[in-house]
Amino acid sequence: MRSYDEELQYIDKISACSWRIKKGFVPNMNVEGIFYVNEHLEKLMFEELRMSVGSRGGGVGGFLPGVKQIANVAALPGIVGRSVGLPDIHSGYGFAIGNMAAFDSSDPLAVVSPGGVGFDINCGVRLLRTNLDEKDVAPVKEQLAQSLFDHIPVGVGSKGVIPMNAKDLEEALEMGMDWSLREGYAWAEDKEHCEEYGRMLQADPSKVSLRAKKRGLPQLGTLGAGNHYAEIQVVDEIYDDHSARVMGVDHKGQVLVMIHSGSRGLGHQVATDALVQMEKAMKRDQIEVNDRQLACARISSPEGQDYLKGMAAAANFAWVNRSSMTFLTRQAFAKQFKTAPDDLDMHVIYDVSHNIAKFEEHVVNGSQRTLLVHRKGATRAFPPHHPLIPVDYQLTGQPVLIGGTMGTCSYVLTGTEQGMIETFGSTCHGAGRALSRAKSRRNLDYTDVLAQLQQKGISIRVASPKLVMEEAPESYKNVTDVVDTCHMAGISKKCMKLRPIAVIKG
Repeated sequence: MRSYDEELQYIDKISACSWRIKKGFVPNMNVEGIFYVNEHLEKLMFEELRMSVGSRGGGVGGFLPGVKQIANVAALPGIVGRSVGLPDIHSGYGFAIGNMAAFDSSDPLAVVSPGGVGFDINCGVRLLRTNLDEKDVAPVKEQLAQSLFDHIPVGVGSKGVIPMNAKDLEEALEMGMDWSLREGYAWAEDKEHCEEYGRMLQADPSKVSLRAKKRGLPQLGTLGAGNHYAEIQVVDEIYDDHSARVMGVDHKGQVLVMIHSGSRGLGHQVATDALVQMEKAMKRDQIEVNDRQLACARISSPEGQDYLKGMAAAANFAWVNRSSMTFLTRQAFAKQFKTAPDDLDMHVIYDVSHNIAKFEEHVVNGSQRTLLVHRKGATRAFPPHHPLIPVDYQLTGQPVLIGGTMGTCSYVLTGTEQGMIETFGSTCHGAGRALSRAKSRRNLDYTDVLAQLQQKGISIRVASPKLVMEEAPESYKNVTDVVDTCHMAGISKKCMKLRPIAVIKG
């Protein structure tokens, strides 16, 4: 067992906001690790490591500390570049949340790991604009919050209001947003402003277990609980006028709506099922990992292919889910303002995932390769002129949506060339937990949290007030620190800051 000082011998600072984890920090590292932190976040990162020395677990929620998890991912077969930790990084299952890693699909030993995607497959964020101002919304803010809460089912075990039978579910899993479009729950232009155009083509519903489908069937168009939310936000700061105007935002005070949710119980079951299969495949293929939570399978193996097809179907479910909630949000606004959603300019600015694995083309050591990029608590952030981003954003770069914590600000960033070089076009996804859920419940009182939100003028509707403690700002890192670090490192660029005025939670 090494001492904390001995551990530090393997970690060195390589720029104002990045640290390298050298090979040898954990056994069998194939590449180095890197993590991005500013001065404030650095303390959290190293304190977590220090606390873990000589104890079991030690990270947030009893997992290994984030630094160790980055290094363990660097030891997986077929990894290229570096195992990357983003500023919102915190301990998770296998991979840290805020960890991205890319695997060379042409390497027969390269793996896919469900821990590198997470249990909430295609958890992501969608941002809608409106032509309303804060002054238009302020007099009816409480009624609007209530209307949203009434329209969107929230909380643990919530059931959707979008009609859905077993046949519809099969089609939704295969078609993604094309299903929403066909059924009249989405506008044609919504797809244009969605990562993957809202549909992963390799999805195969037959690779999703009956149990997963049973869990997903009643949950379409539901927000869920935990850190998921729908927020009415106002533009607080604009850092990049041109990019903001391209997104349809032209002044401070403009009202936007942010929806943060994923694939609900269906995605969780797809991940759980895959982990069971992969543990068997690892024995057969003699794959060794440093942490059993990093269960994985060769990309080309039947288990690897089955997971990728099932994961794609769960990702499609998540896009249909966010599309359904967009439909319900438009209805809630239309009802309150007695006008059509189109007249309120309720267009999708962008929809981006932060829990997914995808095949992408990247340059590695001067040559172009097809990589399987795992992003867990990490957001795709492609630069201007990238062929996979919408025509509208070709000159500005892809919008990147960074959800804050309940009661704090959120951000919109844009992708950069620097990010393509350093992080395979990836950046942060949110604030990142600083306290485990259990610790948050012990340390905080939900009445205090609700009172603080009221003081800030934020209307809130929650299905379970006690869950509010887990999502209090004190439970998270400072999202501004996280975003500023990414901006300073050049892996994404600040565009605008958004302030919440109403929050809907599970």
